[in-house]
Amino acid sequence: MSEVREVPRLQQRYQDVLRPALQKEFGYRNLMQVPRLEKIVINMGVGEAASDAKKLDAAMAELALIAGQRPVKTLAKKAIAAFKIRKGLAIGCKVTLRKGRMWEFLDRLVNIALPRVRDFRGIGGKGFDGGGNFALGLKEQIVFPEINYDKVDAIRGMDIVFVTSARTDAEAKALLRGFDLPFAS
Repeated sequence: MSEVREVPRLQQRYQDVLRPALQKEFGYRNLMQVPRLEKIVINMGVGEAASDAKKLDAAMAELALIAGQRPVKTLAKKAIAAFKIRKGLAIGCKVTLRKGRMWEFLDRLVNIALPRVRDFRGIGGKGFDGGGNFALGLKEQIVFPEINYDKVDAIRGMDIVFVTSARTDAEAKALLRGFDLPFAS
């Protein structure tokens, strides 16, 4: 017996409201030309993992709680003697979210985590890369409700990258603004 899955709220909104609005705004002839969110990559750099491997394990456990799937370790690409880092040493973790988990994470980020950030005045628009992708940095992982503040060993930041099929930054910003990402300007 097959299980009927409910379509995530933001995905439904994209299909019903946002996609037709973007098609009209940018004058796309084909519905497949309309930019869409392809994946969200969450990266946590744990520099102190070079001396203490338990710090990386704690960061991976926290990232797994936030993302809802197991992260992978990221390895150093080159040696940096000043930081005591050798090539191939695990210095962080990342997770790539697609489909349902991506939509659920975006919903939690916009509606729960970002409003909990201290002194939040909106997201600056400088995180675009020129190719339609947007990077956002958070200073602490405790803004997510899945993280128990009492069990946190250290406050760690994370980078969240939104990979879209948009060709320009204006298209990507219109797409992300449609998901209620609170841009400052």
